[in-house]
Amino acid sequence: MNMAIVVSHPWFGTAMGAVAAILLGLLVHRLGGLLLLRMTRHTPVLHAMVVKARVPAKVVLPLFLLQTTWQAAPDDLAWINSVRHLNGLLMIVSMTWLLVRIIAGFAQGVLDQHPVNVADNMGARRIHTQTRVISRIAMTLVIVMGAAMLLMTFPGARQVGASLLASAGVVGLIAGFAAKPVFSNMIAGLQLALTQPLRLDDVLIVEGEWGRVEEITSTYVVLQIWDERRLIIPLQYFIEKPFQNWTRNSAQIMGSVFFHVDYGMPLAPLREALTRIVQARPEWDGRFFNLVVSDTTDKTMQLRVLCTAASSGLAWDLRCAVREALIDFMQREYPQFLPRLRIEGDSGSDR
Repeated sequence: MNMAIVVSHPWFGTAMGAVAAILLGLLVHRLGGLLLLRMTRHTPVLHAMVVKARVPAKVVLPLFLLQTTWQAAPDDLAWINSVRHLNGLLMIVSMTWLLVRIIAGFAQGVLDQHPVNVADNMGARRIHTQTRVISRIAMTLVIVMGAAMLLMTFPGARQVGASLLASAGVVGLIAGFAAKPVFSNMIAGLQLALTQPLRLDDVLIVEGEWGRVEEITSTYVVLQIWDERRLIIPLQYFIEKPFQNWTRNSAQIMGSVFFHVDYGMPLAPLREALTRIVQARPEWDGRFFNLVVSDTTDKTMQLRVLCTAASSGLAWDLRCAVREALIDFMQREYPQFLPRLRIEGDSGSDR
């Protein structure tokens, strides 16, 4: 008797159809997922997209088939409109999630194809920068569109939108001022991704700080300072203000060392010592070094040493090593020509 009551319930057929839709959706997800993984195993980018999309697709497929079941149900069925609306909301959320995961999978596949842990990673860093910035902007746009679609399913939200459009004079002005930093940074992010004035792992001088680009988001850049601090800089900064990029075209760099010596110091022994010092240093890349008199004062002459290295970090170590070794050489061989203050009188004068 109870079974007859259940079978005769208005929702029985629709409920059975919903259960069948869920099971069919899970079966299609299982078989389709295995097939797509097998088909894309030799295509890293597509394979990464399939892997990232598997979990949200497991939700999207049953919800899609459920929606067809609810639409096929009689319109006079109790609560059917609310069930359709709820299922539609869940579909919008799950589809937004799926699209975000697909974008993330595409970005991951591209990044995996271009590793940065190689000797010559200039091209890889350029691709990493473009991929990360553009993918994050795309994800943000998908989420915003998903949220807008959610709101448009509610009549009340549509009325609010219409009233805002009707009073767009004041509200639009306020919204424009409020959204200006967000949109300006998004536009700056696109400009940076396309023009590439900086990339991940570039060495920059910003606001007098030396550091490497550790992360580029859709709104700001994280600069890892040499002493392990982090400088957070809005993207708009790099569009509006000048900054130094030491690795714009190449990581190779020329370092300089300045020091003062007495006018009596012969330069030939210093140049010979510099040759021995530089050629013995592993940081030197073999391209160039020299020593010249770069300036003079009334008491000393200023010497400048130039030496090249493969990166800014190696150049710093090389400069310090050259400076210490030359000072040590002079202390041992020519201590009398180190800078000092001398007061000389007439040797024939009476004491």
